[in-house]
Amino acid sequence: MTGWLTEAVPRGRVAAFRTLVYLFVAADLVVFTPWVRTRVDVPGDLYQPLLIGRLLPLPTPTSALVGVIFWVLLAVSLLAATGRAPRLLGWTVFALYFEWMIVAMSYGKVDHDRFGLLVALAVLPTAGRARHGDPTRTQAGGWALRVTQIAVICTYFLAAWAKFRFGGLDWATGSVLARAIIRRGTDLADVIAQVPHLLIVAQFGILAFELLSPVVFLLPERWRLATVGFFYSFHLVTIATITISFAPHLAAMTSFLPLEKVRPVLWLRRPLTRRRDPAGGESTPVAGPEPAVDPA
Repeated sequence: MTGWLTEAVPRGRVAAFRTLVYLFVAADLVVFTPWVRTRVDVPGDLYQPLLIGRLLPLPTPTSALVGVIFWVLLAVSLLAATGRAPRLLGWTVFALYFEWMIVAMSYGKVDHDRFGLLVALAVLPTAGRARHGDPTRTQAGGWALRVTQIAVICTYFLAAWAKFRFGGLDWATGSVLARAIIRRGTDLADVIAQVPHLLIVAQFGILAFELLSPVVFLLPERWRLATVGFFYSFHLVTIATITISFAPHLAAMTSFLPLEKVRPVLWLRRPLTRRRDPAGGESTPVAGPEPAVDPA
């Protein structure tokens, strides 16, 4: 079990995942959750902090406090995305984003799509330094990715458990998706809703998908990646039909992917590694073997 939890991965994968996660945090502040700053406009007695907020305890958010968290977190997350000072900047991002989420979720609604992202932010500082493209393997980085993966799958599995806890089988046989389509459905959803019994079948399918999601850890790598691709396609359909994105969850789920193979900076640099010939003709590679010539 210990070997599975700490299975070594390339440092380049850790570096890519770290950059993606911290850039998402910055994007989350300005794209997905800028509304958190408006929470301070409501009366303070409506602030009902989550359990962790009561245990610490944390102050009732004010305009000044939330504003400081926003700007400091935005700057620190962009710095952390560069990979510098991974522990200092990483722990700072986690602490500030954790408080940002407590403020966001202490007014009556708690989103479960941020669990995997919060776990990723909590474990990334433990992975140590990692450089993009570095093939050297690291167990510390492997542990950070594995724990994030477990959190991602727990999000699915525990969602099914919550459905049974609060709705029982009525969740699958009721009108859950129909109500969602009425509230926030798209034109595509309206077309799907007209197919007899399809929404009921979809609800049973969602339950089965969530309950079976842990099987992904038992699959060979090729099938595991295909299954993760199915997870992403599920969320694509969700966005296209009832406009629920699960963006933080999707960012955390990249912990399953071989991100070290995706190097956009290197792709952008490739044109710069070519030079033009003295006559100003087409560009040619700086180095590399000449192509074989057929003697015929």
